[in-house]
Amino acid sequence: MTDPIGLGTPSGPGFQQVPIEWRPVARAVPERPEERRRRGALASATLVALLVGGAAGGAAGWLAGRPGEEQRAVALPRSAAGPLPSAGSLSGTASTVLPSVVSVEAGSASGSGFAIDQIGHVLTNAHVVDDADSVTVILHDGRRLSAQVIGSDEAYDLAVLQVEAGSGLVPAMLARSADVRVGDQVLAIGSPLGLAGTVTSGIVSALDREVQLGNGGRQTALQTDASINPGNSGGPLVNVRGEVVGVNTVIATLSRRGGNIGIGFAIPVDRAASVAERIIRD
Repeated sequence: MTDPIGLGTPSGPGFQQVPIEWRPVARAVPERPEERRRRGALASATLVALLVGGAAGGAAGWLAGRPGEEQRAVALPRSAAGPLPSAGSLSGTASTVLPSVVSVEAGSASGSGFAIDQIGHVLTNAHVVDDADSVTVILHDGRRLSAQVIGSDEAYDLAVLQVEAGSGLVPAMLARSADVRVGDQVLAIGSPLGLAGTVTSGIVSALDREVQLGNGGRQTALQTDASINPGNSGGPLVNVRGEVVGVNTVIATLSRRGGNIGIGFAIPVDRAASVAERIIRD
């Protein structure tokens, strides 16, 4: 069985599981005798052709390489376009978003988060900060700030933190879920295994994949093959314009101790924004 696991930290909250169906490989159908004879004759003819072609090619190569013979110059075509421009490239996207992303330390758990406004609100996953006596966020420039959990929604696995206003956090731009398409290129940014500021790339693999999120029922989520691992929880999944399209939350793995296998899930941005607004308002 393959189970999604939470993306907190290996020493953090319990992982969540969703079974994934495996299908057996189709059984081979035995060949009839006449098909076996016909296939053998075809293979013999192909082998003869390959041997003849190989001999001819070897002779031509020997003639071309004889001493005294002029060697033909070989020059493979190369692009003259130069380096990719920063604007619109993935490196430009990463540099735009990284100042908005933080690492989150909450007791024995750790994860990621990102600023969502100018007054110090940070969005993360509820399972990252659940039951923590104190929470600290580490900014992109290495500064450590104390944070307060102002509210969480365990059913949607989202929480909002508050840090001191004027900390220099740059709020991330939020996209609209209706604009996300399968095949869109995306970046996952966060602190997998405590490696702050890690950026990985992939595409949106599916839009409405049903998975278990939080302590609620099955919910739809974005599926991505961008590499996300424990510690990425609460970090943003962004499009090539640097706009947040989802909040990285769970991954599928082949074992309880496994890492990314190219199947990760993010809470869609419209749902995340709606829950964050409600938490801040209430």
